[in-house]
Amino acid sequence: MDYTRIKKLEALGQSIWLDYICRDLIVNGKLRTLIDEAGLRGITSNPSIFEKAIAGSHDYNDDIRTMALEGKDVQTIYETLSQRDVQSAADLFRPVHTKTEGMDGYVSLEVNPHLAHDTQGTIQEARRLWTALNRPNVLIKVPATVEGLPVIRQLLSEGINVNVTLLFGLPRYRQVVEAYLAGIEEFLTKQNTAKIPASVASFFISRIDTAVDPLLEKIITQDGKDAESAKALRGQAATASAKAAYQIYKEIFNGNRFKKLADKGVRPQRLLWASTSTKNPEYSDVKYIEALIGRDTINTIPVETLDAYCEHGEPEERIEQESGKVFQMLERLTSLGININQVTQQLEDEGVDKFNKSFDNLTHTLENAIKKNNWK
Repeated sequence: MDYTRIKKLEALGQSIWLDYICRDLIVNGKLRTLIDEAGLRGITSNPSIFEKAIAGSHDYNDDIRTMALEGKDVQTIYETLSQRDVQSAADLFRPVHTKTEGMDGYVSLEVNPHLAHDTQGTIQEARRLWTALNRPNVLIKVPATVEGLPVIRQLLSEGINVNVTLLFGLPRYRQVVEAYLAGIEEFLTKQNTAKIPASVASFFISRIDTAVDPLLEKIITQDGKDAESAKALRGQAATASAKAAYQIYKEIFNGNRFKKLADKGVRPQRLLWASTSTKNPEYSDVKYIEALIGRDTINTIPVETLDAYCEHGEPEERIEQESGKVFQMLERLTSLGININQVTQQLEDEGVDKFNKSFDNLTHTLENAIKKNNWK
């Protein structure tokens, strides 16, 4: 595989993380190759990824068998498997973390998705995971729900690294950044010797088009006065939202409030583009990579999309293209009767449900494997 195009993204100021983790990737040396040859600078996980990894291979069977025979419950088995993978990956990325002085080299692990609307439960779970993982280059993933906002602030104030996930809407993004700033400010007032915690804000991209395009297509099929406007916006809502988020990012992190923090060594909470595989086959398979190449951003890419970009990507900084028009584009959605804030709230709710289902499916997979093989 020729990784030239991926390495050019790094030269353009964008860090590439992998949106996938599994045992085989770690033990067969592929992850090491991606780090050394492709310049991969991080990796993320979520319940759906672990469901696919554990249910889709036999790599975990020996560990599952051993723990089942020891009388471990399914929850403990899952946590042990996921934490071992995250720790192993974090160890591989440790040189990257050191070389970039803590900017990159992170591996993420998500709290139990069933706690997405439980503030105190998420705080306790995040603390427990942070202690169990015991690596400086891990990020604890916390959903950007209303209940997750105080979690973000609290964890950062305690020096715990946070990856804010399931972020879709611009109003919520501003709330996430406020939680980040408040948490860091509180951390600094404690005058402790701990390292300033790291954080990224994971803005989910492709699902926005998946939700908005059908609404636009209804308008197009009606062939009324708004049909042409709807056609022009088809496939544009996701990248417009991301580019608008980037403008908000620049506004806040170039502002006076953050300058005071930067003077104390605090880094911005970088935007991370997540859900960047293309869902609509009519669109380019690298659509959500190409449009969002920009300095001081991260793109976490699934394996298939990474391979596609290596083959035919065209690296060029594009995040600022049409930056003056993106808010107008989102306003045009409103004029067409599409409430983008309502859409993104629905996507957040659906995202939580999806991760819950993946988590539950994984639990059932483990239970069935134990019963089938009579490991109890």
